[in-house]
Amino acid sequence: MADVTVRQFAEVVGISVDRLLEQFKEAGLPVSDADATITDAEKMELLSFLRNKHGAEGNGLKEPKKVTLSRKSTSELRQTGGHSKGKSVTVEVRKKRTYVKRSTVMEQEQEKAEQVLAEKAKLEEERRQAEEAAKQREAEIQAKRSAEEEERKAREAELEAKRKAEEEALAAKQQQEEITRKQAEEAKETKPGARPAKAKKGKERHQDDSGTRYGRKELHVTADKSGKRRKRSSGKSRPVAAGSSGEHGFQRPNAPIVHEVALPETITVSELAQKMSVKAAEVIKVMMGMGSMVTINQVLDQETAAVVVEEMGHISKLHKADAIEDDLVLEGEVGEAVHRAPVVTIMGHVDHGKTSLLDYIRRSKVASGEAGGITQHIGAYHVEQENGDITFLDTPGHAAFTAMRARGAQATDIVILVVAADDGVMPQTKEAVQHAKAAGVPLIVAVNKMDKPEANPDQVKNELAQLDVIPEEWGGDTMFVHVSAATGEGIESLLEAILLVSEVLELKATCEGNAQGVVIESRLDKGRGPVATVLVQKGTLRKGDILLAGLEYGRVRAMLNEKAEQVEEAGPSIPVEILGLSGTPSAGDDAVVVPNERKAREVAMYRQGKFRDVKLARQQAAKLENMFSQMEEGEVGVVNIVLKADVQGSVEAITDALEKLSTNEVKVKIVASGVGGITESDVNLAVASNAILIGFNVRADAVAKRLIDEEEVDLHYYSVIYDLIDEVKAAMSGLLSPETREQIIGLAEVRDVFRSPKLGAIAGCMVTEGVVKRHNPIRVLRENVVIYEGELESLRRYKDDINEVKQGMECGIGVKNYNDVKVGDQIEVYERFQVARQI
Repeated sequence: MADVTVRQFAEVVGISVDRLLEQFKEAGLPVSDADATITDAEKMELLSFLRNKHGAEGNGLKEPKKVTLSRKSTSELRQTGGHSKGKSVTVEVRKKRTYVKRSTVMEQEQEKAEQVLAEKAKLEEERRQAEEAAKQREAEIQAKRSAEEEERKAREAELEAKRKAEEEALAAKQQQEEITRKQAEEAKETKPGARPAKAKKGKERHQDDSGTRYGRKELHVTADKSGKRRKRSSGKSRPVAAGSSGEHGFQRPNAPIVHEVALPETITVSELAQKMSVKAAEVIKVMMGMGSMVTINQVLDQETAAVVVEEMGHISKLHKADAIEDDLVLEGEVGEAVHRAPVVTIMGHVDHGKTSLLDYIRRSKVASGEAGGITQHIGAYHVEQENGDITFLDTPGHAAFTAMRARGAQATDIVILVVAADDGVMPQTKEAVQHAKAAGVPLIVAVNKMDKPEANPDQVKNELAQLDVIPEEWGGDTMFVHVSAATGEGIESLLEAILLVSEVLELKATCEGNAQGVVIESRLDKGRGPVATVLVQKGTLRKGDILLAGLEYGRVRAMLNEKAEQVEEAGPSIPVEILGLSGTPSAGDDAVVVPNERKAREVAMYRQGKFRDVKLARQQAAKLENMFSQMEEGEVGVVNIVLKADVQGSVEAITDALEKLSTNEVKVKIVASGVGGITESDVNLAVASNAILIGFNVRADAVAKRLIDEEEVDLHYYSVIYDLIDEVKAAMSGLLSPETREQIIGLAEVRDVFRSPKLGAIAGCMVTEGVVKRHNPIRVLRENVVIYEGELESLRRYKDDINEVKQGMECGIGVKNYNDVKVGDQIEVYERFQVARQI
């Protein structure tokens, strides 16, 4: 910019020349004349001075946080009249606007946030103080209880010492009386006219015999009478020595007797009185004093009974609910632990070759015996090899058998994960890895089907690496073995890997003592009764032992190995089939040998009662839930099923799979389930409950078949679980209410709106899509938003009422009870139809 004079610069800035010269002087610039020229540098120096003078840095002035601008404008309005002079009105308009700095707003928000944080910190401190106060109160209560307990123990010790002192004093007194009595008898015998020595001996013998073997004196014979009946003496009666009168051996207690009362979970009033050796009326009276009106047969809970016992001065001892099982002390390890065979579980996805791999190892045809080539239940096999013995458990791969697969992982030492090289990692493969990790057992991966040309073992390793199963060659700890169940490739390497891992684990168990194990599977055989497959884990199971397995017990009548051969005993890691139990135990139950049948029966009855109570409580809860759910949701479709299967594991798996099919509208109810063939009682139950009768690998007997034909019961036989689940789904789908769907059949655009005195607003429309039908429901759209739903009142074309208008034609549409139709709206015509639903 060119140099300008002070006068010109003052005009540009908009201030007086004198004021500008004064500012130059204050800034220390040598400018004193209005016509003097100033340079750009002097202008910038003046600007810096003014900024420092008026800003926060120069004079320490506080920078304004908000600025208020006021504006005032004045205008004049002139009003003219017809015959008079015009009148003027002055109008003054004042406007005021305030601007706030952004930093000020942010500071206010920050202050609010700090206040909120401070309040939260205050609340947190108050909560912490309350918790500390509660902990302090709890400590005081605990200390008070401890002091009361110590005081009670001291009182009991004092009573015990006092009782012992009184007993000693009473014994000394009795001993002194006995000495006095003997002295009196000796003095009497030295008098003239004493009885002969023979009589004396008889008398002494009688006195010696006066005490019975139970430690008390006879109640009906005095000390001066002999045991035989004698003639009445005619002489004068002889005086009776002191202490020889008819006294008995019972002594009145000098102090209250304190009993230690064992209290179970529940106890009746009469049982409680019997344990305290008092009458039931006394207990009832004490409880009435405590504010409880009870009868002699009323059941008391453990806490109430403990209060009553303490109130009556006795000591209560609380028994746990499972005290009877705690009394079942298992015999400890006897003898030296020796090496045992490893228990290996083969797991993997369905149809990846688990059973075929085990079949090659065992050199038998197990897979051909399974329905559809799918393993339906656990098979336990003991294989003898040159390098050592191995016990195999074959678990199913189907998704419905999750519980059985988890059970196999819990009873095992090593898990072999079979993965097909041409299929890779599948859902059950991932689940098997999870079970193995949860059980904490080592994993060996067998990549099967390596004989196929499409085998890709590297893909299997990559997919398993994503599940944290890292091969050894990649720096992990998992052994990968390439095998083929068809050709036998890599089988020896797999067996060597198993034995190597078992040596590292140092698997040992004692062979002596009572056997302990786990139930792998159980079934009901028509000829042999309940049959359970038991894997022995400790000790030796022998024929004739009393075995307790879950809710069942019995003497082992026979034991069979995997070749159906009779064996007399089975050591650790040996699976055997047991005959002789009272019923079919649940798979996964612990099996243990007990000393006698009485103890086994006692524990089994207790477990059955406990199981029955839990089942009844669950059924009662289910009834209440069903009642309230039906009250809220209305009618619910139910598919009743009576299920019979060949083994217990299949019953559990099928029940779990069917119950998962239940929805809010249709529920699956397992009326009854069991192991064994279909009997007449099963058919009657299905008839009474209107249920579907399902047999899984079992058949109905002759009586049941005849009843099924007579009652026309819906009976289905299955051997593969896929088919069973699919057909139950179909039955449930038939109970579902149909689903209502909508389909748009036409769309008309409003081009004009006409008003009719009779029909109201009539929309002149062009059908742009589909067809518009008169009797179908419609929606009015404005800017693609639904603003009204209803139906058509009229549909006309050239003043004629018609039923439908096709695409590309014009028509007049009257919407019933709606007159706010505007140009540009769209009228959407749709129809409703019902579709059958599927589960």
